[in-house]
Amino acid sequence: MNKTASGASSEIAVRRKDGKVWSHIRQKWLVETPEERVRQEYLIHLVSEYGFQPEQIAEEEELTGRGSGQARADFVVWRTAQDKSDGKSPLIIVECKSDNVTIQPQDYAQGDNYARLTNAPFFVTHNTRETKFWRVKKDRMPGYIEEIENIPYAEASDKEIKELIARLKVFKEEEFAQLLHQCHNVIRNREKKDPAAAFDEIAKVLFVKVWVERELSSKHQRQNLFTAEYLDSLLGDNPLDQLFQETKKFYKADRIFEDRERINLKTATGREIVRLLERYNLSDTSEDIKGIAFERFLGRTFRGEIGQFFTPRTIVEFMIRMMEPKEGDIICDPASGSGGFLIRFFELVREQILADADRQYQEFKAKLDKKKYSKKKKAEMLRARFDELQVTLDSTREGSRVWTLANRCIFGTDANERMARTSKMNMIMHGDGHGGVHHHDGFINVNGIFEERFDIVLTNPPFGANVEPSDIILDSDVAVSNEDSRRYIREFGETYKDAQARVQAATGKPIASLFELPRSGKSKVKTEILFIERCLALLKPGGRLGIVLPEGVLNNPSLIRVRSFCEDRAYIRAVISLPQETFYSSGTSVKASLLFMQKFTEEEQARYNDEKERAQREIEAKYVPEVSAETERLETEIAEAKKARDAERRKTAQKELRGYKKAAEMNINAEARALLKERFDYPVFLYEAEKVGITATGEDDLNELYPNDRTPGDIGMTALEHYREYRRNPEGYFI
Repeated sequence: MNKTASGASSEIAVRRKDGKVWSHIRQKWLVETPEERVRQEYLIHLVSEYGFQPEQIAEEEELTGRGSGQARADFVVWRTAQDKSDGKSPLIIVECKSDNVTIQPQDYAQGDNYARLTNAPFFVTHNTRETKFWRVKKDRMPGYIEEIENIPYAEASDKEIKELIARLKVFKEEEFAQLLHQCHNVIRNREKKDPAAAFDEIAKVLFVKVWVERELSSKHQRQNLFTAEYLDSLLGDNPLDQLFQETKKFYKADRIFEDRERINLKTATGREIVRLLERYNLSDTSEDIKGIAFERFLGRTFRGEIGQFFTPRTIVEFMIRMMEPKEGDIICDPASGSGGFLIRFFELVREQILADADRQYQEFKAKLDKKKYSKKKKAEMLRARFDELQVTLDSTREGSRVWTLANRCIFGTDANERMARTSKMNMIMHGDGHGGVHHHDGFINVNGIFEERFDIVLTNPPFGANVEPSDIILDSDVAVSNEDSRRYIREFGETYKDAQARVQAATGKPIASLFELPRSGKSKVKTEILFIERCLALLKPGGRLGIVLPEGVLNNPSLIRVRSFCEDRAYIRAVISLPQETFYSSGTSVKASLLFMQKFTEEEQARYNDEKERAQREIEAKYVPEVSAETERLETEIAEAKKARDAERRKTAQKELRGYKKAAEMNINAEARALLKERFDYPVFLYEAEKVGITATGEDDLNELYPNDRTPGDIGMTALEHYREYRRNPEGYFI
């Protein structure tokens, strides 16, 4: 029930009849196109949720008289009906947009223009996927706008509106990173916890905040439960933990938290953390801003503390774009860390899906416009097509395009429990896809992560650590409940059973025994070496790999066998050398390169193997006379020494024979590989980057990797643009 201007109560709801929808503002039936549906449903929201009355609102308001040409605002909202009647400046402008796409900056510019023309302090951009609220900065040039967390309710006083602007604001990444750091310090100082334990508590509180905000949004509640004031109203020793227990129930199936886990903070400490965070809305804030802020906080918190570092966002963005992900691709990061690669994959492919749905709708609409149907019939057909497309975009509907992306296409694992949880939290804040992320050793199969499963593997594995012979496969590494096993077999088929059987058969053996690259199971091996083999194994034939590696892997003579291993299984597509300081701010000084490979298809692998065998036979045949003659000479020498009972002479000849055979084998193999490269020749894109978007101290910098607003002015094309030109015409391409 809502009060009208005269004080009487009235009900307002969406009314539909015979393919039409009632406009409470214009007091007439309108043909219910999908666009009209969005508008009328938001009107109900303005009235029922914010308390504005139809008498305060104008719909499809013509702004031509204000110097705007043919401009029409979907809704113009005044503080009172009298203000509207008197022609005063409105309070809010509302622009409704297409449902199937992310609202773009040009849409914000249109709202800003309308708000400035009418002198309105607020405007809203809305579709049923997202609603953004904006404050118009009248003391700044047009185009300068500030995203805020909400718009005023109808009953808001002047003082409350000022407080709203000051309090309810959408954070910028640096500001929120600083705030999280402040919360971290509060916990460390008050609770005397180490940095990692303090972070665990912040993670729990952030999970509570995200859950509360989703509950508020889904149930259209105005009372925010994530406030110090609300905590004060709860009974019990630890009111924040009460909310955490409810949050755990919501995420129970994801096994993010242990059953007995609780928030381990004193009541006063928990209240202070909530007080610091309560004015910021995570759900309505740009996913990119949240991700950057969160990762900056993580970098500060963990740098040097637990040996974790994070891939800079510019590197993530470049590597993802080099992969050219598309709908249907399945991605894995076997060392997922904070989930940066997986999150950006999810965002880009979801954008593609939404844009494709919008394209289909617009094409249908354009074809329909050429038909001689009645307006009512056209609207009916548009609604049917629109609803059909919306079903494919429903992230809660099993089998829809977005649900499939989030639940069947994104997989990751991290051996550090804290990082695995962090990755899940990061993905939940970005719109989901966290179900495929596990706390597990990246070298060992789990759930849907097993050999020849993935179209894309992207990873930044830990550098410098070793896998020791004592690192064995434990029963717990391969243990799967009967319930989970049945589910995985149902989802992934017999290939899952085969993959699990391989690992189970190796239980109790060294992890390195699963791999070919280690020289023996008795020596340690660098983790990055095993990750190269693991990533190639995870790829489907024809799959694409992007991996961050220490530069020594690519040019150290002692690691030629690693490079040969790669060449025997995949095309080397590109090598991008990064500046020495790229990862300084993340806690490592190793100079790194980005290696991009594409695994051979079955046909390519067969052709390569044939060429390899032929080259080997030819070179071996070439050296047969020389090898036979020298072998015969040394064997004769050994026989004569034996006959003469000259042990020293015999040992010397035997040693020389062994040395000769080894050297001959190495020379033959090297020459055979050189011949193979000549016959199986293809170009490789090489690029040495100087500016990659981040300084040694972690500040933003010029970025020559991909098109962006910080591209150096003295370059014609970015690395990504060069690479795409090169792929179109690789022969003779020079930068």
